[in-house]
Amino acid sequence: MFDYADDVSVPARQLTRVLTEQIRQGPLAHERVLEVLPALQGILPAGGLRRGTVAAISGGAATSFALALAAGPTASGAWAAIVGLPTVGVAAAVELGVALERVFLVAPPPAKQWAEVMAAAADGAELLIAASPVSVRPAEIRRVQARLQARGAVLVLVGEAAAWGPEVRCTVTPLAWDGIGDGHGRLVARRVVVDLDGRRAGRPVRREYWLPGVDGGVTEVVAPAIPLRAPVAG
Repeated sequence: MFDYADDVSVPARQLTRVLTEQIRQGPLAHERVLEVLPALQGILPAGGLRRGTVAAISGGAATSFALALAAGPTASGAWAAIVGLPTVGVAAAVELGVALERVFLVAPPPAKQWAEVMAAAADGAELLIAASPVSVRPAEIRRVQARLQARGAVLVLVGEAAAWGPEVRCTVTPLAWDGIGDGHGRLVARRVVVDLDGRRAGRPVRREYWLPGVDGGVTEVVAPAIPLRAPVAG
């Protein structure tokens, strides 16, 4: 992990140097989208994560869904950066199919360096997963978006990110855990509902998933329990 704890004045160019030395561009740079796991392709407008764009994920299972999105690209050889999410569980990431050897972690950067760090991370990773910043100036948003487009990278923000005008917005709501009986058993699978909309999503989409499933990973629920919400007027 690249950590700022010892010196909050560490410039983002040091991170860039580390990435230049350790990270090589993955084999997916020429493609229009980052390919995700087959179970997730049906919910995304382009069947994957369109390069140069921002996606936002919120809700009680947002981090797990973000990791699930990272599983396909990293398994295919792309590098991913996880920034400012120190509670991400390594075991959970592996269970969802993330190739950890293609992931680097960056500790939460100082607020004044957030945009600089994200732009630097885009030089070494095709997928960036980051905690949505508490506050960010429009100029910083434009700077990061320009770097994403130049590098063909995707930024997935965990948390509210309305200021970014994300192409895709997902709300991931846990429904229930499976495996617990009458006073016995263990948690083995979690059912979640994912509501997706956004600038390129067209009509709102709803899917239910096991995240994780009984055997780990993510699988779509064949018979959803909750109907799609009606569009809100206005």
